Amino acid sequence: MQFQLIQRSLLVGIGVLSLTGLGCTQLRNFEPESESAPVASQTDTVSAQAQAVPTPTTEAPTRSPDVVYVPTPTAVVNEMLRLANVQSDDVVYDLGSGDGRIVITAAQERGARGIGIDINPQRIREANENAQKAGVTDRVQFRQADLFETDFRDATVVTLYLLPDLNLKLRPKLLRELKPGTRIVSHAFDMGDWKPEKVVEVEGRTVYYWVVPENPPANLR
Repeated sequence: MQFQLIQRSLLVGIGVLSLTGLGCTQLRNFEPESESAPVASQTDTVSAQAQAVPTPTTEAPTRSPDVVYVPTPTAVVNEMLRLANVQSDDVVYDLGSGDGRIVITAAQERGARGIGIDINPQRIREANENAQKAGVTDRVQFRQADLFETDFRDATVVTLYLLPDLNLKLRPKLLRELKPGTRIVSHAFDMGDWKPEKVVEVEGRTVYYWVVPENPPANLR
């Protein structure tokens, strides 16, 4: 009888140990699942973030450019800025800014602020990249816009490298909107009856310089 009681006690003990062992096994099997869940969640988050990044888009020009882009030589850029006596408190607008070299040079060499206007989105991208490389993004900006629809009344200096007919078409807007004393510099082309105050030759290139008068003559407006 005593032997049977001992035998039963042993069987109960083994059963308890077996149940305890099974419980531990189940916990061990569960733990990796609880650890792997955040990994899956992080992956989903990364995927969601990746999907949230906007895809770069290319804007089409609002209309065809008026001129074919031809870069202004560095020597001419420097002379244009010298002729206009660009200072650190100036705001330089380059109309038809291309790769941005004029306003970038104005910011780099003379501490001015600059705004480039161009209708071609490819040129705007190129100019922004050049400004980034030059480290002047805090002083210059480039806008894709039509010259004839742009407000540049805050300019103190305007630079041009367009065509004779475009200069003439732009002249009334310049005289109407720009403040008296604003300096205008044009590479290669004049403005018809509006006689320049200075004309300079640089490496075979002509640079014209005007100052907006207090009361522009009626024939120029």
